[in-house]
Amino acid sequence: MGVLYGIGVGPGDPEYLTLKSVRIIRESDILLLPNKRKEDCYAYQIVKSVIPDIDKKQIVCYEFPMIKDAEILHSLHDEIYESINGYLQKDNQVTFLTIGDPAVYSTYNYIHKRVLENGGTARMISGVPSFCAVAARLGISLGEGKEEIHIIPGNDELDIYKGTCIYMKTGRKLQNLIHSLEKRLKDENLQIYGVSNCGLENERVYLSFQELKNKCEKDYLTIVIVKNNR
Repeated sequence: MGVLYGIGVGPGDPEYLTLKSVRIIRESDILLLPNKRKEDCYAYQIVKSVIPDIDKKQIVCYEFPMIKDAEILHSLHDEIYESINGYLQKDNQVTFLTIGDPAVYSTYNYIHKRVLENGGTARMISGVPSFCAVAARLGISLGEGKEEIHIIPGNDELDIYKGTCIYMKTGRKLQNLIHSLEKRLKDENLQIYGVSNCGLENERVYLSFQELKNKCEKDYLTIVIVKNNR
């Protein structure tokens, strides 16, 4: 029986790819990409810049659609698992590449859980989480002393909590978040930052609410950080 690895390749900068990740990728028989086409996969592009001969390996692409119907999603994930399990049954070392870290809002987890539930072996290899890379790019601390840190997915209600709020993959809800922040700024002292496409060639950095409001485009890979020490 083979082993499935879920490898986090970081948010974009190839230098965030860990030595352990590079070793396991090179040792793997099959690489899995969470995208319909490898050319459109951020994780593939990141790894290829570090391991140019990646295309010599067998690469399998799977599409994970962004739909809300839980029953349809569950069925699709089952189909993908069955396909991947076929490779594992042949004693292959299989590696699933994902941006950021596989433990944080990653499509990899849908497959990881199924492999374990069915008696297989699946291991996560940590990568640099996007929000940590964003904080480093901004030169700010996410948490000091007893300050709380809240990580909020972009498809959730965009509430603001005490401490530091990290809004990930804001995408379509970015304008809703900006509108909410603008109203709160009238009564609250908020520090607001944002980064789009952190570590990629088209990276954009916003050091204030006005920059975020006036310059930010609707981008899936936008992270907004709000520090609210009320």
